Amino acid sequence: MNGDLSNTQYFKVESENSVGVKEIIHTVYDALTEKGYNPVNQIVGYIMSGDPTFITSHNNARSLIMKVERDELVEELLREYIAGESWNAKS
Repeated sequence: MNGDLSNTQYFKVESENSVGVKEIIHTVYDALTEKGYNPVNQIVGYIMSGDPTFITSHNNARSLIMKVERDELVEELLREYIAGESWNAKS
């Protein structure tokens, strides 16, 4: 510890998610598909309501998705959508 109290120390906490948001979405999508659910509808239901019962517990999908904030899920989905679209093309 530094004895100089005139400066503020900066401390950064790394994300506690050992698995990234993208990987969690893939795992949840696959688990929902394997169980016969429409994964898009189920994930949207979870994001909109916050109710984890929209997500199957198969392959630990429910526990995984609950480790990520819902706004982080929306950000990742939007980021991937934008990256996959040609925003320069005129409709």
